[in-house]
Amino acid sequence: MSENVDSGRAPNIRDVARLAGVSHQTVSRVLNNHPSIRESTKQRVLEVMSELQYRPNRAARALVTSHSRTIGVLASQRSHYGPSSIIQSIEAAAQDAGYFVSTANMTKTDEDSIVTALDHLNALAVEGLVIIAPQVRVLRAISKLDLRVPFVTISSTDDTDEHAVAVDQVAGARLATRHLIERGHRSIYHLAGPQDWIEAEARMLGFLQEMNAQDVPTTAPILGDWSAEFGYYAGRELMRVRDFTAIFSSNDQMALGLIHAIRDAGQDVPQDVSIVGFDDIPEAAHFWPPLTTVRQDFPELGRRCVAHLLGTMGNAPEGFPGRIQPELIVRASTGPPSF
Repeated sequence: MSENVDSGRAPNIRDVARLAGVSHQTVSRVLNNHPSIRESTKQRVLEVMSELQYRPNRAARALVTSHSRTIGVLASQRSHYGPSSIIQSIEAAAQDAGYFVSTANMTKTDEDSIVTALDHLNALAVEGLVIIAPQVRVLRAISKLDLRVPFVTISSTDDTDEHAVAVDQVAGARLATRHLIERGHRSIYHLAGPQDWIEAEARMLGFLQEMNAQDVPTTAPILGDWSAEFGYYAGRELMRVRDFTAIFSSNDQMALGLIHAIRDAGQDVPQDVSIVGFDDIPEAAHFWPPLTTVRQDFPELGRRCVAHLLGTMGNAPEGFPGRIQPELIVRASTGPPSF
């Protein structure tokens, strides 16, 4: 059949219709899973589509149906575990709801880059938008724009924001800090993430709140960059001071670097220093020792994000999504202080 299609172009819906012996309206109904199509006709059309390797143009379909069934994701810093896990969870939840996901990844976070990424998604006729904006400056830039489609944001710390879907970062940090205090630690350092990151600020706030609530003296948090390399560098510097018994790391990668530095200094975890991380990356259970950390429920975050967005789009009951509570995962990297 494919020989009847010009080799210089991609097959279109009329090619499928001609070779299947049906009208192009029938092919359109098959694509939209219309109940009026007989099963034999449907199978014949699907066989031709498979042989031609026909892929429907969702943007073109949207011009006809006003529904592209596509959700756009605007993301920065996808290389980090949190944002990449969030995107995967959104893709899975959207697929379950019968939607596609198209992601625009920004290498820069200036206003021009944001506008360019949004223009790209709008050209795909997205019906809704998910904004993964871990940096404060991205949210500020987006707040100035006129978004023409329903949207939700991830990483906002504003409980009154009707567009926000997020894990409660402050609560997670308090869980990690409380665990160390309950183990008997009173000299606790916090290795924080980058200052401009909303999650880093929220976890720092949670650490300080819990230390204050438990009447434990605090030292100034150390600002890191999320990397294991920085964790190792910070750990080497801290081991020269050695006035602490525990460290709460704002993510698991920096915690890995800390463990390495502590071992290089001839000390052990948790006998000499207890370490708690954040995120529960897949490798955290296989650190040595296995890492006590705070788990974020990314699949649930994706489900709530898509459900709230579809509700805003009028396809499901809409309700305020609330904050997802994280969970402390206790492993072998924490114990009582040795002095």
